Amino acid sequence: MVAARSATAYEPYEPIETASRDQITALQIERLRWSLQHAYANVAHYRRKFDAHGVHPDDLKTLDDLQKFPFTAKDDLRANYPFAMFAVPRDQVIRVHASSGTTGHPTVVGYTRKDIDMWATLMARSIHAAGGRRGDLVHVGYGYGLFTGGLGAHYGAERLGCMVIPMSGGQTEKQVQLIVDFRPEIIMVTPSYLLNLADEFKRQGVDPASTGLRVGLFGAEPWTQQMRLEIEGTFAIDAIDLYGLSEVVGPGVASECIESKDGPVIWEDHFYPEIIDPATGEVLPDGSHGELVFTSLSKEALPVIRYRTRDLTRILPPTARSMRRIDKITGRSDDMLIIRGVNVFPSQVEELILKQPKLSPHYLIEVSRDGHLDAVAIDVELKSEYRALPAFEKEHVARTLQRHIKSFVGISTEVRIVDIGGIERSLGKARRVVDNRQRG
Repeated sequence: MVAARSATAYEPYEPIETASRDQITALQIERLRWSLQHAYANVAHYRRKFDAHGVHPDDLKTLDDLQKFPFTAKDDLRANYPFAMFAVPRDQVIRVHASSGTTGHPTVVGYTRKDIDMWATLMARSIHAAGGRRGDLVHVGYGYGLFTGGLGAHYGAERLGCMVIPMSGGQTEKQVQLIVDFRPEIIMVTPSYLLNLADEFKRQGVDPASTGLRVGLFGAEPWTQQMRLEIEGTFAIDAIDLYGLSEVVGPGVASECIESKDGPVIWEDHFYPEIIDPATGEVLPDGSHGELVFTSLSKEALPVIRYRTRDLTRILPPTARSMRRIDKITGRSDDMLIIRGVNVFPSQVEELILKQPKLSPHYLIEVSRDGHLDAVAIDVELKSEYRALPAFEKEHVARTLQRHIKSFVGISTEVRIVDIGGIERSLGKARRVVDNRQRG
């Protein structure tokens, strides 16, 4: 891992990052009252839901009063497709982004000029917290287009005063060439795609640690502490966790600080977080594991009130900044697999795979039905330097992983060592699970 900057470099990008808790709370209450009133007055969906729950924006006196208000879910956005959740006239919306829509209508997000300005500022704040500074060269490997990652990173880096390489996703060989030739200091990409780039570096005979990269901001998918160690060891960089989701604004809702790397700092002056029990909706105290919920405090075009992210984590106290943090996302409540009564998250399996020195981070979990019982097969690749491993040693590696999964996760699996390159490579978010129980 690269050496950290001097302590004087950790001054905040904006004064609010080191404000007192009382100052932050006062600002949150003021902005929360505005956001609730804005949503109620301008979005028929919110007005109906608030009325049905017997609450009004004027009922919010303290932050705890937010619990009286109903949740918003992704299905609410889909049911109001495409623009019925917008809280401003169409002539004030200067951009839209949208989810992939693979399970129905995409969720559409609108932005006013003020929203775009806020988003760019928070992304600049995030890159700054990660160690980026004016004049740095930033390689953006997130996809551009309706996905929020590329343009979110791009505008934030420009706002900070960086030089941007708008590479987008794909063209892996060209990505490696530009990183070698341009020598950017910062890369912004999904962690799984960076590992694809690592494979391409090695294929071209280039040591990934020999580039000019010193910082990577990684988001758009859950990744484990073991993957952080894998990335930092391969590229000799600081791997920083960047959190966001399009419905809330995009990347930049929270970001780790390079001096601590102990969980993304929530930019609480613009997003109010809660943790709830995903089954009951009960608000849980800070430090409890549950589902992350956000309420926007300053968004004009698409305010979100108590939006259920489905991301599972916990809220942690402040450290490097005066705002609270979130722990590593352990998975999503709607991505959890139930295998023979055991709750399983892909991140649990990933962590055990990455603890095996001969295994690569490329894997696929396949779930099927064997009679009346669930069957789980895990395809995983060896690292390239172990390509010529004898069959009996491959079998030993597979059985070791099987044993660890049984011990730590509690399920029986079939582990299959597949050819290098046998796992499909993603240009964006990696597909880690195929659940064949849902078919037929």
